[in-house]
Amino acid sequence: MDILTYKSLDAGDLAELVRKKEMKASELVLLSRQVYEKENPGLNAVVYERFEQASKEADRLKLHSSPLSGVPFLLKNISQALKGAPLTSGSRLLKDYAAPRDSHFTRKLKDAGLVMCGHTNTPEFGLKNITEPASFGPSRNPVNQRYSPGGSSGGAAAAVASGIVPAAGASDGGGSIRIPASFTGLTGLKPTRGRTPVGPGTGRQWQGAAIDFVITRSVRDCALFLEVLQTIQPEAAFQTPLYEGRYTDCVKAGLPKALRIGFSNVSPAGTPVSEDAVKAVSNTVKWLEKEGHHIEEAMAEIDGIDLMKQYYTMNSGEMAAVVKTLEHAFGRVLTSGDMEVESWVLAEAGKHVTAADYSLSLAAWDRASERMAAFHKSYDLFITPATASTAPEVGQLTMGSTSRERLIERISSADGRRQQEMIYEMFLPSLTYTPFTQLANLTGQPAVSLPVYKATEGLPLGVQVMASKGREDLLFALAGDLERSTLWCPSP
Repeated sequence: MDILTYKSLDAGDLAELVRKKEMKASELVLLSRQVYEKENPGLNAVVYERFEQASKEADRLKLHSSPLSGVPFLLKNISQALKGAPLTSGSRLLKDYAAPRDSHFTRKLKDAGLVMCGHTNTPEFGLKNITEPASFGPSRNPVNQRYSPGGSSGGAAAAVASGIVPAAGASDGGGSIRIPASFTGLTGLKPTRGRTPVGPGTGRQWQGAAIDFVITRSVRDCALFLEVLQTIQPEAAFQTPLYEGRYTDCVKAGLPKALRIGFSNVSPAGTPVSEDAVKAVSNTVKWLEKEGHHIEEAMAEIDGIDLMKQYYTMNSGEMAAVVKTLEHAFGRVLTSGDMEVESWVLAEAGKHVTAADYSLSLAAWDRASERMAAFHKSYDLFITPATASTAPEVGQLTMGSTSRERLIERISSADGRRQQEMIYEMFLPSLTYTPFTQLANLTGQPAVSLPVYKATEGLPLGVQVMASKGREDLLFALAGDLERSTLWCPSP
């Protein structure tokens, strides 16, 4: 098999070749390595590679009936631990940390026969919608290297869109799968809260806002991975009943009947939405209307700005907890020089978030979930842009040194209320690009970004579709229909 053929096949295709003994898993690892050596110097998608070890593991792989067995795979450099491999979370503080054991997520994928070839780039602690950590440098978009692939799963998206692997580990705490999927022309699903493995050592991530999954080129691969990864963990904080059918059947069958579909192009944060984003949604809903679905402009009555502020309250508390844990591990007090400005500012503000503040923040999530549940009694699906515009240029959203120093100085002297205002102001430039994704994280609903539009310079822009909790089957059915339509324009 040549490199071009390898890059054209999805994970399901590659696994079938291995299953039929037409290719060895180690041969696929070699092809992945060849693409990596050609593409990664310009993209900086992969920050740790283990192709030599992966090839040996592929040779020892016992073939079984898994639909993904023998496929090369990359994990994300945060939460997706591989025993003995570095896991830095994009932070200089953790440059010497090696995972003592596999995460449950990694173990489930290894049990399915996937071959682990390394880890992809991520912003420090996964806090940003671009991937430009000081520790590793920026990842770049394979569509056009002037632009960002997004974040926080930007390295994963760049690796998949460039063809290094057909799918890669990703995670989503505020859009971190869907944002890079939109910017790079990939399929990016955030599953229902509690659908995929967490831990060991924790029963939730970001109080349930974050979840580990994958980013893929094909809808079928996305469905295959959810079939492999869906689980019920007794020790986990959140449980979602297993889907008893096959998601891949949903993809093949498409939507069985006319659905009621709401859509909106209005940013919940009151920020601008580009003409391209409006066109992406308009093209999609017009096509769906022609297919017989009932389309209506509608959105739930949720204060998007207030909900984002509650989201940042959670981020503040979580980063304060991270810093406290690291200080205990290192036996010293951490300073602003130990981490990037966003991490430091959130951690400093988190010191002033009271237990009551945190509880009220989570209560706001629950109210939003209640309102979305009521919304879905009228609408089966909800469509918005996945991102408000195409990808920013690399460096465009990274704060300059003077601004960083001023913010660090100001945050320490501000009271708790002002600190939260400063956090909103700090993230507003990046939030303007991506105001649509956080809602599904806070409500726990599944949401997917689908590549149905290309703007100027060939830059992709995805459309987001949300469903009620547990209804990934609807998302896969719709995605299958769109993938077979003339709207579909994935990353080349």
